[in-house]
Amino acid sequence: MRAIILSKNGNVNQLKYTELPLPQLNKGEVLVQNKAIGINPIDLKTKNGNGIYPKLENENPLILGWELSGVVTQSRSEKFDEGDEVFGLINFPGHGKTYAEYVACPTAHLVKKPSNCSHFEAAGTSLAALTAYQSLVHLAGLKSLQKILIHAASGGVGHFAVQIAKHLGAYVTGTSSEKNKEFVLSLGAEKHLDYKTNVLEKEHKDYDIVLDMVGGDTIDRSIPLIKKGGVLISIPSGRNDAVTKKATKNGIKGLKFTVESDENDMNIIADYLKKGILKPHISKIVKFDAMEDAHAQIASGHTVGKVIVRL
Repeated sequence: MRAIILSKNGNVNQLKYTELPLPQLNKGEVLVQNKAIGINPIDLKTKNGNGIYPKLENENPLILGWELSGVVTQSRSEKFDEGDEVFGLINFPGHGKTYAEYVACPTAHLVKKPSNCSHFEAAGTSLAALTAYQSLVHLAGLKSLQKILIHAASGGVGHFAVQIAKHLGAYVTGTSSEKNKEFVLSLGAEKHLDYKTNVLEKEHKDYDIVLDMVGGDTIDRSIPLIKKGGVLISIPSGRNDAVTKKATKNGIKGLKFTVESDENDMNIIADYLKKGILKPHISKIVKFDAMEDAHAQIASGHTVGKVIVRL
């Protein structure tokens, strides 16, 4: 099968196309013929030696990727049969290996793809939607009528977070550039703020939750807007203790978060897709041969929704 491995060229990691044997299945796994791969910022961070790379650097071969949608071709599980269309977040935060034509997947990391959803849409949903859902529901405990500020609301995680928060009854404010204002409002946000202006600093200190997908000075700009006892979740900062300390100093909770593959949460995401509660936005679809183009699009920092690689 064709696959893309991470190869070292001196001190630089590079994507390299290669041929590999089909993965061997363990009990409780299925072999999925990959139809589409979702590309995420963590892919680039890991390629560049950050992100999850320290956990994976001794893997040989090291295959990036965690999001996929495809068709089961072999099964060593009673959960799925050959021919089932499935999608999921594979082995995150471990070795997902979805940059390949075939992927051995634990069945606990997969759910059936809703029939009203394309492989492209499904592949772009799992990691980003799970990040939004787990951070808002499990971590922040978002409740109806709470006020939430979502940064980078037009991006991969952000556009799902707006839809989920709206569905759960929150009052949603989303930030993005002015050109993406209408898109953010179309997702269900009641209010839009252009992050390039100083309008953020004019907001009242009445947000219960801030979900940040940007990091850096966005954290400092957000803390004054959160109520005492409110919650700040910064996804790019991961388990950065500095964010937690800064938040605590200002009387709010700075919560650490890393998304994880979870069967129950994936079933909820699949149900949201089936019912039209979640509508993935795909900004670009590229061929498997053009993986570098997909990475370049993510690196630009201006992706609306998701970038997908098709096989």
